[in-house]
Amino acid sequence: MRRLIAIAIATLLAATVSVAQAAGPRDRLVGDDAILSDYAADTWHSFVKLVEPRTGLPADNIGGDLHPRSRSAYTSPTNIGMYLWATLAARDIGLVTEKEARERIGRTLDSVERLERHEASGQFYNWYHPTTRELLTTWPEPPGHPVYPFLSSVDNGWLAAALIMVSNAVPEHRDQAWQLATSMDFSCYYDPDAKGPDAGAGLLRGGFWVEGGAPPDSDGYPRGDYCGMAEDVVYTGHHYGAFNTEPRVASYIGIALDQIPAEHYFAGWRTFPDTCDWNWQGAQPVGEWRTYLGIDVFEGTYRYSDKLVVPTWGGSMFEAMMVPLVVPEIEWGPDSWAVTHPLYVEAQIEFGLEEAGYGYWGFSPASDPAGGYREYGVDALGLDPDGYAADAEGLTLVDTGWDDPDCPREPAPIDEYGEGVVTPHAAFLALEVAPDATLANLANLADDFPDLYGRGGFKDAVNVATGQIADRYLALDQGMVIAAVANHMLDGGLRDYLSESLEPSLRPLMEMEQFGATRTTPNDDMRGAR
Repeated sequence: MRRLIAIAIATLLAATVSVAQAAGPRDRLVGDDAILSDYAADTWHSFVKLVEPRTGLPADNIGGDLHPRSRSAYTSPTNIGMYLWATLAARDIGLVTEKEARERIGRTLDSVERLERHEASGQFYNWYHPTTRELLTTWPEPPGHPVYPFLSSVDNGWLAAALIMVSNAVPEHRDQAWQLATSMDFSCYYDPDAKGPDAGAGLLRGGFWVEGGAPPDSDGYPRGDYCGMAEDVVYTGHHYGAFNTEPRVASYIGIALDQIPAEHYFAGWRTFPDTCDWNWQGAQPVGEWRTYLGIDVFEGTYRYSDKLVVPTWGGSMFEAMMVPLVVPEIEWGPDSWAVTHPLYVEAQIEFGLEEAGYGYWGFSPASDPAGGYREYGVDALGLDPDGYAADAEGLTLVDTGWDDPDCPREPAPIDEYGEGVVTPHAAFLALEVAPDATLANLANLADDFPDLYGRGGFKDAVNVATGQIADRYLALDQGMVIAAVANHMLDGGLRDYLSESLEPSLRPLMEMEQFGATRTTPNDDMRGAR
């Protein structure tokens, strides 16, 4: 029998998993919290092994054996941010003492202060060596390939979010963490004319390179200094236009620090409009125009089964559900995020269990069990016309067509499903809105694929058709796992550390918006979402 009850999975983990760290309050936990506490403890153990002890900087990934020799020789601002909030989560759950957490965070902050960064903007580059703290200009694995130092808006957003959390959660490091966060100028990514001079608000660029340090294929990319820097930079050729994607964390930070205008919140596309000019997008949207702060917003949605949801770019879980780990979007957006997030999660569940029939769900960018890293998602939930496939063979791309006589597009339904690739972190992201479904899914994965769960918790991904495992742990994905567990066990307590700094600026914006997301037919079966 594939479905395990809570006692069965707890027994399984107790017998096969070495749960690290202390007992204390965890001894008194029962039921779901006991299971989640074990998940958290093992996930934290992976962070202990990911981190370079001398510098306090986490590697990007480590092998499934957790041996130090398998640590990657590179890290990023996002990875550092994940370790900082993982340490807060471990402290609050009771896996480490306040003293140990304080010392770990202090060591990391001291290293962050020593990292080379772009002086004019205060932004951090994308890749550093976790042992030497050096900015990478040559890729270490395999060596020899050049690295063109890049300043990423989304990666810096995650680091700034974690620094603000530390400033609110650890009094001894308040000033140091706050100074680091507020010295990062996110206005350097903001392009006020990205949607045209009459749009009323602009978008964030993906990032920039310093002039002279850009890759050879960047010759046609825009150059400028519109954020007031004393030097020209080379900007990426794209903006982050889709709203329901993880780069919105950088938007939130920039708005909260008064570096980006509040109107920017309404500039991103919920979907692209339903006109022939936009009929290249993933599906024909349903929605209407509304105006907020003088900005016209198309409150578009995509239809999935009996649900109208605000899509992400690729249809993955972390695009939609990573930000609410640290920002209470569901609480602050009762007519927007509170409606679409549960429906989006339910659509992922329905796809995995019913439409594709994989038997499991949770589709998000992760390690490819066959090697490397890949983007996975539910194509029908993404704006990208090329989509993120949910399986190893790329067979789950669907075209629902476009019903307009002036620009018709014939539907191309899915007629077969291949080898589904599921990543556990994507299931953990659903804890807030579908706890029962999440626990059942994780139990099934641990039961049916014993090699998927190791001393560091769930490994990164599994091909559910072949059983092939991506035998490593990623700091990014482990950070999402432990944050989701901490919020569930502590009633959103980890989220509070960022929300107290963002609430005055962001909550009024979220409260005023009404997405078009809804359920189109009555359905009381939320698969554990209630």
